[in-house]
Amino acid sequence: MSDVEHDQTIVNDVRLHYVEAGDPADETVVLLHGFPEYWYTWHRQLPAIADAGYHVVAPDMRGYNTSEKPYGKDAYTLGRLSRDVDGLVRKFGETAHVVGHDWGGVVAWDVGARHPEVVESLTVLNAPHLGAFQRELLRNPGQLRRSWYALWFQVPWLPERLFSAASGRIFPELFAEGTNSEDACSPEDVHRFEYAFTLPGTPISAINYYRALFRTLGLSMLPFVGGDGPPLAVDVPTQLLWGMDDDALSPALTEGLGEWVSDLRVVRYPDASHWLHLDEPDAVTDAMLEFFDEH
Repeated sequence: MSDVEHDQTIVNDVRLHYVEAGDPADETVVLLHGFPEYWYTWHRQLPAIADAGYHVVAPDMRGYNTSEKPYGKDAYTLGRLSRDVDGLVRKFGETAHVVGHDWGGVVAWDVGARHPEVVESLTVLNAPHLGAFQRELLRNPGQLRRSWYALWFQVPWLPERLFSAASGRIFPELFAEGTNSEDACSPEDVHRFEYAFTLPGTPISAINYYRALFRTLGLSMLPFVGGDGPPLAVDVPTQLLWGMDDDALSPALTEGLGEWVSDLRVVRYPDASHWLHLDEPDAVTDAMLEFFDEH
C-alpha cells in the first residue's frame, strides 16, 4: 500500500514491524490482527482512519510476517503479547484506541484488563472474552465442537507442518470461501495472507499462541480441567463488534458480559462472517470512528 509507511521498533525485548498512517501528533489507534493474518488485514481501515484525523498503527504481532519470531511456547504467553501492545502504545504517546480481531482481539481484551492506563477505548471484533469463552465451553458442547482446531493445535509439530503443506487449499477456504461478501478478499489478498503466513518460522510461532494460552491457563479453558486464568475485569470503554455468521465462535459469546466488562456496547452484524472487517469494511470503520470520537 502506497499510503502507509513501514517501520520497526523494539518493545518488550521483541522487534516488531508495523505500518502507520496519519499524523503522529494525532490520537493513536492500534490495530491488532488475528490468526492467520498480518497487518495487511486492516488495509481498508488504515487510510480511512488516518483520513478521519487519527494516527493509526498496525503491527505484525510477534511471530508473524516480518516481526521477530522468538523461540518456544513461553515466548507467546498472553502476558507477553499484552506487554508488546503496552510498549507499542507508549512508543507513540500515553494512550491509544486499541482494536483487535480474532487473536488480536483476545490480546486486546487482555490489554484492557492488565494495562487499562494505556487504553483510551477498546474495540474487539469476533474475539471472545475469556470469561465468556470458559462459560460457553462449560455449558455449550457446540462451542467445544467449534473450537476443535484449538485443541488440535496442542499436538506437537504436526499442525504447523500440515498448515504449511496445505496452505494452497487452506487460505482460499479461509479468506475467499470463508467470507460472506463477494469483494471481501481478492485472489491477490488471499495470496498475500498465504505468503506472509508461510514465511519461515511463522506457522510454529502463530500456533504457539494457542499452545501458550492453554499452558498459561493450566488448561483451565477446558470444561474438565480447573485452573487460574488471567485477569478478566475490563473497566475501559469497550465495544464488541460481531459477525454473527461465525463458524468458530458462538453468538452466545456476545451475551452476559456485564460480569467482566463495566462499560460495553455490542453491535451485531447478522450477515457477516468471522472476518467482519473484511465483509463489512465501511460499517466497521464507521463504528470504530464513532466510538473513538466519543472517547
